[in-house]
Amino acid sequence: MGSVQLRDIRKSYGPVEVLHGIDLDVADGEFVVLVGPSGCGKSTLLRSLAGLETISGGEISIDGSSIVHLHPKSRDIAMVFQNYALYPHMNVAKNMGFPLKMAKVNQETIDKKVAQAAEILGLAPMLERFPKQLSGGQRQRVAMGRAIVRDPKVFLFDEPLSNLDAALRVQMRAEIKQLHQRLGTTIVYVTHDQIEAMTMADKIVVMKDGHVEQIGAPLDLYDRPANKFVAGFIGSPAMNFLPAVVENGQAVLADGNRLTPAPVGLTNGQTFTAGVRPEHIMITDQGAAGTVTVVEPTGAEIQFIVDLAGTPTLVSTRDRMQLTQGDQVHLAIEPGRLIAFDAETGARLGSA
Repeated sequence: MGSVQLRDIRKSYGPVEVLHGIDLDVADGEFVVLVGPSGCGKSTLLRSLAGLETISGGEISIDGSSIVHLHPKSRDIAMVFQNYALYPHMNVAKNMGFPLKMAKVNQETIDKKVAQAAEILGLAPMLERFPKQLSGGQRQRVAMGRAIVRDPKVFLFDEPLSNLDAALRVQMRAEIKQLHQRLGTTIVYVTHDQIEAMTMADKIVVMKDGHVEQIGAPLDLYDRPANKFVAGFIGSPAMNFLPAVVENGQAVLADGNRLTPAPVGLTNGQTFTAGVRPEHIMITDQGAAGTVTVVEPTGAEIQFIVDLAGTPTLVSTRDRMQLTQGDQVHLAIEPGRLIAFDAETGARLGSA
């Protein structure tokens, strides 16, 4: 078992409070990703769970038992760092087995556990190699193997893919997800990359300025963001935001163009921020008029930036449209895809 409970976690450095009462439940075997911009407190929260930071207030429990006063090595947690932290003078086998050696486990058991972890991670042919003889992805696997041999209740990952190139990050994302599916161990994973969060997590925790903005399944956050920050942070390319007002049940832009029926629950004359994802905008014969300012073919799709009522609006389509800069187009939004946010607070409005 490896369920984690965080209650009212606070962390201050002198007068500066960086975590403001975080509450989080991680179920046994769940893959939870903490995501947010740099400085939001996600790594501090992870290090607090590991015992590498002393919290200023709150309670941390694993399987219902408090671990706040336990030394990091006694918390039954294994952590994988961004920089691998391998010993250069030890080969792969010794690097992986080092935590067990420090715990005074007998060599026969160490060899057995190292061999099992190496088989899972595809490192069996490399056990005699040294870190300098490995690629970045292989080094990260060794770091993961060092965590696996401990058979902990909880794995912690602190931005483990940040030092890898784009293609290798994609490969390692899949490998970590497969590893989780095979081991079934609880994982708490920190990243600033929302693509990593979307593709890997069972549950995402979006953080900003030491607060939790929203917790939910990846597609729940994508389709039903709680506020403008979450809507803009989750999704690539990002959501478009357009100032609008409700007129006779329609969302009307600053230039008078009617965008789509306003979400249910908004009142006539109410101003709001209209949010819509690029893939939910259609280029049609009728609709809000705009001017193409940029054309970006990406291969699988074409992205157009359209000046719509003075706001650059990204449109993503798989159709091979022959549009160029300066072309006039009309845009329409797929029914039910417009999300309204409060113009002042950014909170989501309405019920649609």
